[in-house]
Amino acid sequence: METRLEKQPSVLKKGQRITLWTLFVLGLIMIVILIFVNVYINRSLPQTKGTIAVSALEKPVDIIRDNQGVPHLSASSDKDLFIAQGYVQAQDRLFQMDLARRQASGTLSEVAGKATVTQDKYFRTLGLRRAAEISYKSYSEDAKQVLEWYSQGVNAFIKQAEEERRLPVEFTLMGSSPKQWSPVDSLTIGKYMAFDLGGHWERQAFNYYLLQNLQQEKAEELFPVYPKHAPTILQQEPVDVTSSLEHAVIPHPHNGSNNWVVSGEKTASGYPLLANDPHLGLATPSIWYEMELSSPNYQVAGVIFTGIPGIILGHNEDIAWGVTNTGPDVQQLYLEKRHPEDPTLFLFEDTYEEAIVHEETIHIKGEEAIEYEVVETRHGPILSEFAKDSGKDTVLSLRWTALDASTELEAILEMNQAANWTEFEEGLKKFLVPTQNFVFASKDGTIAYKANGKIPIYESASDALVPLEGWKKENEWKGYIPFDELPTVINPEKGFIATANNKVIGDKYPYHISNNWAQPYRYIRIEEVLEENNKLTVQDMKNLQMDQQNLQAREFVPILLQHLQNQKLTTMERQGLEVLQSWNYEDDVSMAAPLLFHHWMNNIALHLFEDDVPDSMMEFFKGRGQLTDDIIRRASNGESLLMIEQQGGLDKLLIDSYQTTIDDLANTYGYDLTAWEWGEYHKVSFQHPLSNISYLKPFFNPQDPLPVGGSRVTVMAASYNQSTGIVNHGASWRFVADIGDLTSASHIVSPGQVGHFRSEWYHNQRKDWATGEYHDTHTSEVQGEKLTLLP
Repeated sequence: METRLEKQPSVLKKGQRITLWTLFVLGLIMIVILIFVNVYINRSLPQTKGTIAVSALEKPVDIIRDNQGVPHLSASSDKDLFIAQGYVQAQDRLFQMDLARRQASGTLSEVAGKATVTQDKYFRTLGLRRAAEISYKSYSEDAKQVLEWYSQGVNAFIKQAEEERRLPVEFTLMGSSPKQWSPVDSLTIGKYMAFDLGGHWERQAFNYYLLQNLQQEKAEELFPVYPKHAPTILQQEPVDVTSSLEHAVIPHPHNGSNNWVVSGEKTASGYPLLANDPHLGLATPSIWYEMELSSPNYQVAGVIFTGIPGIILGHNEDIAWGVTNTGPDVQQLYLEKRHPEDPTLFLFEDTYEEAIVHEETIHIKGEEAIEYEVVETRHGPILSEFAKDSGKDTVLSLRWTALDASTELEAILEMNQAANWTEFEEGLKKFLVPTQNFVFASKDGTIAYKANGKIPIYESASDALVPLEGWKKENEWKGYIPFDELPTVINPEKGFIATANNKVIGDKYPYHISNNWAQPYRYIRIEEVLEENNKLTVQDMKNLQMDQQNLQAREFVPILLQHLQNQKLTTMERQGLEVLQSWNYEDDVSMAAPLLFHHWMNNIALHLFEDDVPDSMMEFFKGRGQLTDDIIRRASNGESLLMIEQQGGLDKLLIDSYQTTIDDLANTYGYDLTAWEWGEYHKVSFQHPLSNISYLKPFFNPQDPLPVGGSRVTVMAASYNQSTGIVNHGASWRFVADIGDLTSASHIVSPGQVGHFRSEWYHNQRKDWATGEYHDTHTSEVQGEKLTLLP
């Protein structure tokens, strides 16, 4: 007979069985959920094999993706080619395309909510989409047809993806779906690139602020400068600027690029070499998308912005080309006098003119839509009404070439088909904004350069420094520099042409182009390397693109050390000077000297400007690095400057900023200065726009940031956030071509081709970017995965 005590173990076993069964069921449910999520995510991966029916096509189009995910499109007609280009771009980058058109159009709030309302207001005010709509009317019927074919391809993918529930997962996460694509969407993205590379209205606003708030002599010391002996390619009424423009979206101050082309007389192959690396934001996905396009009228390879047809940079069978940003003064702020009783009337000469009023409805996810009014004078949109009132009677408007009708896509299509410089230059007549330094090389041996675009004529360079009185006819632009008078060089005697956003014109050039040029260090270094070698190779071009020689340090370290020689220093401070003195001026990832030098230069600038420039105006202070260099240079040569005097002299400025630098770095990286490394601070991560959401970061940015060399002043451009050290701007694409063999060219498109985080081509070029590992993209006998699009 069993006792109660003897039965107890069996009861416990039963409870244990129930618990284990519950855990098993829960575990099974979790596995099913994970499998479902995994299948759901993977089903949105782009299909790269087999066949897909696309109703708009007339004949099959073959798409071979090589081992880097670069699609090679082969079509029997131009119509099928551009339909397929739209389809394939949407396969790989639809979310990026949708986000780009929303940002440029001012419709982000529809999917992002109220956090982006201010940004949407700003882009509605600028009117990039309005400018795109105006531009569309200027295109030829042939170009409009290309835009329409491309849109058909994008829309074919959107329809299929929605029907098959294969939209990129980002749409699900944001609770949105893409609208149909239109030709104006493509042109709006093009206008956004003009915005990103556009001009200097921010600097005009800053200069105006200086004149309002500082004594004139000190304000003028802070106006833009350019080193006198640096080489070139060609030898009112107050407005509260701080409050009125505080929420403006400011493009990155270091948007620029490198490009150069070398004559066959200086190369090992006997043919020209061309290299280009545009410097833009570094993110996931890349701003660039690499492709090859083949049809009866096109045989071209290179890169394009997603959302746009054609190839903007690259090569065809006969020529290659690349660009850098010229940075001309194509934006002008105007002070406007508003009628005291009617806010839509503005004075011009002796008459009040009626402004155009655009009624904009901004839809906001989870909120009621808001009505927003944009006022546009004869000069352009009123920017000072964007955030706050800047005065009852005087406001700021913006005149900008990109807000006029322009035909860049037309130019791209003609450039893609050009076979020589004459044909290429003819295509450039239609490339109006943004103004770019084009370099060119062809199989016939020609190398050439042109600063191409729509550049206003100013009577005086000083006119472009500050806002002008908009009610005076004399302050209107005097037309544009004639196409045949734009800076141009063909087959120069020295055997090469290079640009790096430096000053491109000499003192004898008859027109003003810009008051704001990049520091000349990258250009000088490129020129040094190209001059010293007459047997240059493709590998030499790659090495130069990855060059980390810091010419700013080469100039200023001796000056800085000289002024600290007799200062009383601690052991660690003395050790820092010894590190700088023994430095080879390479911004090498493993060295302490770059970390010390760049922080010191930044602290010099902070000490110089913090008393006169509030934080709210700092991002308007374009060219701060150039100005800091010039102030040190002039003061070291004995010139008396108010900015230096208020610091107690140059010696005191340098010792104070140096001691601040040592203290800051020691607190962060420890007191063993010899163990410091540039790469501990200077790292690249290629952020996805959704990785700021913490639980999504492991998916979209699964790897730690990579330590990387270079800096904003080296040929290997790697500009960074000063507070974090994260590299967020630099060579968004690297390209080298030997014109003697245009069946292939070398590229880096980092972090990868495809926007889907599960793709093998998502982040596969991330390390390549940091180390300079190029891939060769071939245009004949291409091997890879084959997809056929069927009618």
